Amino acid sequence: MTRFHQLPLRSRLALLTAVAVAFAVALSAAACWLITRDRLTEQLDTSLGTVEVNSDYVQAISARCAGSPLNVRFQPTPYTIQLVSASGYVCTSPNKAPIPAQRVDQAVADGRLASAVHTTKDENGASMRVSTVPYRGPIADVQGNRVAISVAAPMDQVTDPLNQLALVLLVVAGVGVLGAATAGLWVARAGLKPVDRLTAAVEHVARTQDLTIRIPTDGEDEIARLSRSFNAMTAALAASRDLQQQLIADAGHELRTPLTSLRTNIDLLERSERSGRPIPAADKEALLASVKAQMGELAALIGDLQVLSRPPETGAGDGAASVRVVALHDIVGTALERARLRGPSLTITADLDPWYVRAEPAALERAVVNLLDNAVKFSPSGGTVEVRLAGGALTVRDHGPGIPPEELPHVFERFWRSPSARSLPGSGLGLSIVARTAEQAGGGVRLRNAPGGGTEALLTMPGAPTPPPDIPGAADGPADEPGEQGTLPGA
Repeated sequence: MTRFHQLPLRSRLALLTAVAVAFAVALSAAACWLITRDRLTEQLDTSLGTVEVNSDYVQAISARCAGSPLNVRFQPTPYTIQLVSASGYVCTSPNKAPIPAQRVDQAVADGRLASAVHTTKDENGASMRVSTVPYRGPIADVQGNRVAISVAAPMDQVTDPLNQLALVLLVVAGVGVLGAATAGLWVARAGLKPVDRLTAAVEHVARTQDLTIRIPTDGEDEIARLSRSFNAMTAALAASRDLQQQLIADAGHELRTPLTSLRTNIDLLERSERSGRPIPAADKEALLASVKAQMGELAALIGDLQVLSRPPETGAGDGAASVRVVALHDIVGTALERARLRGPSLTITADLDPWYVRAEPAALERAVVNLLDNAVKFSPSGGTVEVRLAGGALTVRDHGPGIPPEELPHVFERFWRSPSARSLPGSGLGLSIVARTAEQAGGGVRLRNAPGGGTEALLTMPGAPTPPPDIPGAADGPADEPGEQGTLPGA
């Protein structure tokens, strides 16, 4: 079996085809041989049963065996005729080899059987087919017992055709098996051509890392489906690699600015220390504040990159185990407190209805904070940020300059920043994180220009106004009222 599994697939298919055909041909040949043998034996038995032996011939055989032969000329016959007594004594026609009496022949002579047909061998070892019937004439053996008459013919007329038939069947079966193996090999080669193309494509990708290769597909069979799946996989891998390369390039570009600023500031501090000419206290304080701000920007950028680099099923915590039912209104309330600290000159209003979703709490809070930070950053001093949560839709509206319509399709792209906002702090990853978090939770997010100016962000999350019964607090407030229960996705 080990050697069989080491063979190429087409060789195994051809071998299995040959074995299956050989087995079917062997069964057919054996059935044909057995049926032919039974028919030939039946015909021989019928011919033996139709042989009539007249009484004069029987008396002449009996007299010859008794030592007083009659003046009778025995005609040549292909049959062996002999008398069988109940004691087992036989008297055979001249020029024929005696055939030892069998018990069934004795039973026929004794009257216990009406007839008997069997195969045995004569004294020369030749196989004979014997038909024995009772003799109704006056002849008896030396003890006076009645006798039976047996008519026998050589089995050669059955075995010779059977041997020829076996030889023919063997030749035909051999040719059939050889043809089946050849046909199986041809069919295997033709049928496995798509597999060969797929194998060559996989080997090419493994050898060259070329993900642009595509396999032509035709039909709806398993090979075509496998080819389409391979094409989809390579396309996804190519897109993933392009995104990875783009992410690396964009990250390098974004990291260069704060790193350059840090290096410049540190060089100034180092040169001041080396030259012995101290920097004025106000300038040094501003320089250190700049260094601290650049380090904070680097830390935020690295944190955003870590969030975006995690697989979709991992999220920001411990994977699927950290996904649970959370109160979105509580998360929004916590994020509002942080937003008010970051925009002390702004007026932030909130109208939050209860809403429970199934999500990873830390990732969801980060997404909400990013939306609020975006509104705080673009709101004018003394402006208002309006936050509303109703029916699973979180709306964050600011009264800032808004976003040009041609830039709206790009706001969720990684590292994309509006030309008018590139002077403001940020990495361009905040809205990408929001979009990713919403997508993982089965929701969505979009931005639009609000009537009267400003930008309105809409985050939708599937959920329910009440938690499932197994969540603490499910029996509080309106959760007990009829018609208020909701169903959480996957709960």
